[in-house]
Amino acid sequence: MPIKERLADSARMVRGYIVRAYSSFTAKVFDVPPRLLAFLSLLVLLAIPCLGGKYLSMLTYACVYAILAVSWDLLVGRTGQVSLGHAFFFGMGAYSSALLIQYYGSDTVTILLLQTTIPIFLITIPAALAIGVVLAILLGLPALRVKGPYLGLLTLCIPLIMSTITNWHPLSDIFHGTSGIKVPLFFSFLRGNPIRDTVEYYFALTVLFFSAVIIYKVATSKTGIVFVSILDNELAAKACGINVTRYKLLSFVISGLFGTLSGCIYVHLITMRARPLLFDLTYSFLPITMTFLGGLGTIYGPLVGAFIYNFLDQYIMPTYLAPVLDSMGLSTYFGQLRIIIFALIVITIIIKWPRGIARTIVDKLDDLAKPRDIEERGPRIWKKYKKEQKESRLRKIFSRFKKKQEEKEVET
Repeated sequence: MPIKERLADSARMVRGYIVRAYSSFTAKVFDVPPRLLAFLSLLVLLAIPCLGGKYLSMLTYACVYAILAVSWDLLVGRTGQVSLGHAFFFGMGAYSSALLIQYYGSDTVTILLLQTTIPIFLITIPAALAIGVVLAILLGLPALRVKGPYLGLLTLCIPLIMSTITNWHPLSDIFHGTSGIKVPLFFSFLRGNPIRDTVEYYFALTVLFFSAVIIYKVATSKTGIVFVSILDNELAAKACGINVTRYKLLSFVISGLFGTLSGCIYVHLITMRARPLLFDLTYSFLPITMTFLGGLGTIYGPLVGAFIYNFLDQYIMPTYLAPVLDSMGLSTYFGQLRIIIFALIVITIIIKWPRGIARTIVDKLDDLAKPRDIEERGPRIWKKYKKEQKESRLRKIFSRFKKKQEEKEVET
């Protein structure tokens, strides 16, 4: 066959692939409003450094916290296993990598087969993830024998115990007390370089993207359906022949794996030290707050919640609250008032949108995407939509009232 015909066939094949990919992308993304919104949000996050890197550190924090929040949501929002001690995995991820580096005694390691030197964290982070999985199994086997608030109290105690151990004076040679263990940063070779913040942000965003995709795929797979069945009715799941203990442990392990990953990224990208503070209850309640802000059991909700939380905590509070307190002469009480005002903001948001901000937006987009008659479309569609929602709520209230009346009549 002549070369020109081969090139033409190859060009037609490539064009066919591009057309099919575009058609599939259009059908699965552009025609589904929530997915289109997610795609546009991802483009905005990718373009932020091009617009100016003033708030890149804040967004880097948000990406790391989002990994922690998504891992918690898989365990609690999808499987119904109440965990109040997710800081255990967060801190163990940091300490596992730091202790391995301390034991090796160098920031680099030489691979004899390849005759090359690589940063030590390329080996310690996978090892820390393996340690996190083992700890999740060891913790999950006894912990998952209890349910509900008892499981929550049990998991709450674990990070407190680890915080005490890492602060214990006889073990100061190992854990170095409150000063912690120093670890190398991912991009230490860019120290003093203006592009360092941008590189760190893109790295954190990439890790978050792949972590969220993996957890979302797990949540929407057959395994995820089993998780939801355990959440809805554990007894019915057992009656269907599902090994409930096995799947609860699997959920615990996956959640612990990504919680450990977030701790590793946090210590090597931001703090540069593994400290006992990482086991503090603050890091246990952070994923809870972020998840409820975005939407429990959605996977995408914690992502939105993490960015909302960091926007409030690292931008709104210092920018607007601090000057007001300075003008009133109350700057010394900034820390206490910051927590109180932030708590009130979070409570207001949760009361206003109890299903979460992200979940409420997605529900409204799904409803607006439903086919409507021509006369229903136009500039007043939003008013008609709100009217329909109000009528729907009234119908539900009336149906519940009617059902109660019928039940009372049957009883009498």
